[in-house]
Amino acid sequence: MGEQEKHPTGDTSGHTTPAVPAVFVGIDVAKATLDVTATPPEALATTTVTHDDAGIATLVSRLRALRPALALVVLEATGGLEAPLVAALVAAGLPVVQVNPRQIRDFARATGRLAKTDALDAQVLAHFAATVRPPVRALPDASTRELDAVLTRRRQLIEMITAEKNRLGTAMTTGAPRRVLAQLRDHLRWLEARVAQSDADLRDHLRSSPVWRAKDDLLRSVPGVGPVTSATLLATLPELGTLGRKQLAALVGVAPLNRDSGAFRGHRSIWGGRAATRATLYMATLVASRFNPVIRAHYTHLVAAGKPKKVALVACVRKLLTILNAVLRDALPWRAPLQTP
Repeated sequence: MGEQEKHPTGDTSGHTTPAVPAVFVGIDVAKATLDVTATPPEALATTTVTHDDAGIATLVSRLRALRPALALVVLEATGGLEAPLVAALVAAGLPVVQVNPRQIRDFARATGRLAKTDALDAQVLAHFAATVRPPVRALPDASTRELDAVLTRRRQLIEMITAEKNRLGTAMTTGAPRRVLAQLRDHLRWLEARVAQSDADLRDHLRSSPVWRAKDDLLRSVPGVGPVTSATLLATLPELGTLGRKQLAALVGVAPLNRDSGAFRGHRSIWGGRAATRATLYMATLVASRFNPVIRAHYTHLVAAGKPKKVALVACVRKLLTILNAVLRDALPWRAPLQTP
């Protein structure tokens, strides 16, 4: 009797076990409800649950039942509204990815899905998950989320200060009553006090963790990087120090993108990325172009070569980002001679 034939599944009965299709789930997050659907559709009936603790618990239980076929759960980043759901999914060991809403809108248009409802959005998210399969990345821990929340509130306060200053200027120009001017000035003083409190909270938050304190010291050793820039990078760019310079530039949105077609050669421009991180780095680069010898020399060289000043500044943002990445990667404070090309 010859040797028994072996099967890939280990089954020696002569039958093969059919592969279980991977399941991709899309969740549309609204204030009151969570709309859920899957690809393939028969894996999970399209459903709506309440967006509260009970609804999240029900949804997690249903998704757990899909394992091991469950490959990915995708939902949009909605400014924090999705945070309790994401935390519950991560705690349950489910593979979840938050994606930029712009990516989903572009994907929907590209696939001809122009109508928009919560249920249709969930279908688009499931289709996106099955087609694009974005990688699952480590999510921020509670301390990082808290730091990000303080930074977000600080940005909101700065925006309100700018708006109130504009209103005060208009009121003074149009001859508004004194009580209106007094109210505007009082509100400005209150907002500025809240910004000062936010700065103190950021400082205390960073200094309370030995790991973050060490990283903060390294980042702030680079001329041009202050406490707000350091805190923003630690909260919104945790990949700093672990990726290559080209990957980081693309992640932040300062990598020049080609606009070529056939014989046409368009101007390269930046697009996408993490807007809050990019804006903070841009302001830091403005300071560094005056006080950081490496950035100042790079900026001067580019302008002398005929580059527009804004283009030169964006190139200096990439240069500063590369320096900061090297500082954290090597765990060594910045030294100008070591960074000079």
